[in-house]
Amino acid sequence: MDKPLFDFGGWATRSNVKCSDGRTILKDAFKECNGKTVPLVWGHKHDQPEAVLGHVRLENRDEGIYAYGLFNASESGQNAKMLVEHGDVSSLSIYANELKQQGANVVHGAICEVSLVLAGANPEAFINNVIRHGEDADLEEAVIYTGEYITLAHSQDNAEPVDKENELKHADSKGEPKKETVADVIDTFSEKQKLVMYALVDEAIKQTKEEYSKKEEPAQKEEGTKKEEETPVKHNVFDQSPDKDAEKKNSLSHSDMMTIIDEAKRYGSLRDSVLAHGITDVDYLFPEAKTLTTVPEFVSRQMGWVRNVMGGVHHTPFSRIKSVFADITADEARAKGYAKGNFKIEEVFGLLKRTTTPTTVYKKQKMDRDDVTDITDFDVVAMLKSEMRIMLDEEIARAILTGDGRTAASDSKIDEQNIRPIWTDSALFSLNKAISVAANATSDEQAKACIRGVIEAFEDYEGSGDATYYVTPGMLTKMLLLEDKNGRIIYDTVEKLRTALQVKEIVSVPIMKGLTRVVEGVTRSLVGIIVNLNDYNIGADKGGSVSLFDGFDLDYNQQKYLIETRCSGALTKPHSAIIVETVVG
Repeated sequence: MDKPLFDFGGWATRSNVKCSDGRTILKDAFKECNGKTVPLVWGHKHDQPEAVLGHVRLENRDEGIYAYGLFNASESGQNAKMLVEHGDVSSLSIYANELKQQGANVVHGAICEVSLVLAGANPEAFINNVIRHGEDADLEEAVIYTGEYITLAHSQDNAEPVDKENELKHADSKGEPKKETVADVIDTFSEKQKLVMYALVDEAIKQTKEEYSKKEEPAQKEEGTKKEEETPVKHNVFDQSPDKDAEKKNSLSHSDMMTIIDEAKRYGSLRDSVLAHGITDVDYLFPEAKTLTTVPEFVSRQMGWVRNVMGGVHHTPFSRIKSVFADITADEARAKGYAKGNFKIEEVFGLLKRTTTPTTVYKKQKMDRDDVTDITDFDVVAMLKSEMRIMLDEEIARAILTGDGRTAASDSKIDEQNIRPIWTDSALFSLNKAISVAANATSDEQAKACIRGVIEAFEDYEGSGDATYYVTPGMLTKMLLLEDKNGRIIYDTVEKLRTALQVKEIVSVPIMKGLTRVVEGVTRSLVGIIVNLNDYNIGADKGGSVSLFDGFDLDYNQQKYLIETRCSGALTKPHSAIIVETVVG
């Protein structure tokens, strides 16, 4: 009978675990080594032939690289095998080359050998499964090392079965009954199935031993002194216990194991099949749940519009912005015809001036140092800094388009004289297009009115180049669902709608939803802003760019973080924005 293909199994390396050398091996960094066989060496001694103990077969998994090791017949190999079986050595380490790194993260490499070591760099690289093969030619014996030894004895193919009740009978090709032993069936198992069977048997025997220990009275050695004797218990799981009810409750017979594996197909889960057969505490047999990402994902609003706004505005290296305009639209500024003998009248026009000064926008965060130290699954500080930058950018983009929405009495309000919102800017810069809709207007009627109003508003637009239409998600949906008289969608793509509206692009902005204001006693609902953001200037002096600070509070044992910028913002070109609003009339 063939022996098992390996002497032990264990993690050669684990993914997303920081090693003692500062490196972190990422998932699938060694995926090209899957199925590869490499030497098993003692302590990375490459120059000593006697240090080669055998070989391992590598298997790439989500958690890292798993290694199935087989010792050779050399004196050093057998000695190492004894150390592993005895539990004296349990750490594994890899030697790899052709490494590719991103900072301290290893993203690719080739494993050349796996070593048994006293202490490895990766704290989670260790042997977690030891198989000891019996040397008796007539028996195959496997021992799973889990703190105690459970012996599985399999009879020869040509011997009588150990237990008549566990004998499986099948018919041969001639229809005659053919006796098949337990060992015959186990030989048909894959390595993975054998491992699952060994684990289930181990747990069942452990429960049996615990109940047996509770019933056993301690032996009294001397008068007044009691001492419990702990004796390793070895069970042949295919022998029938006299107490059949207790045995059925706390262990698995061969036929039970076969039933569980067969019915796993029907249940769709090996776990559910085990539960259906009365095995409790199955959490010991199955791995714990794993997170899909190493860093928690943020639950946030859509941020695509933020990148569009922050990337579209014009930037200057100074924060105090002065805009001066000469209004030459009046009749007094027109050129005039001359009649001989008449007095020539001078041109008259007024100057308009606006100055915008900077303000500070910040976000502050803190965290107990104990929590920073205890969280080892991911870099919590990097996550906090990322969140702070995301929210800072969103707040500035919000202030540019509509203002931050806080009341004037709020200490946290971004002053609208320093970062001027396009929505509420003066009529010299932002043209107001109020679209009247009936109180009972349908979605199609509202969409048609909005499209017509946007096209009409471009008559007075004087901004730079093609403009972008920043629109509420609700109005964008209504325009895309607009149907003709035959019930067909008119604008079945955003591109077709963009062409009809004569804009460069259409950007949905969730924070504009539900915004209203009162103008001359009439309530207006914001549905869109049309602007080329190159006409909006963001200015920051040297040192006023986005800066990140961190510090430590000795009194409260807290890490504190601050991200801030000092800047100004305003439209710099007259009639460069169109504000589209609806009025119920």
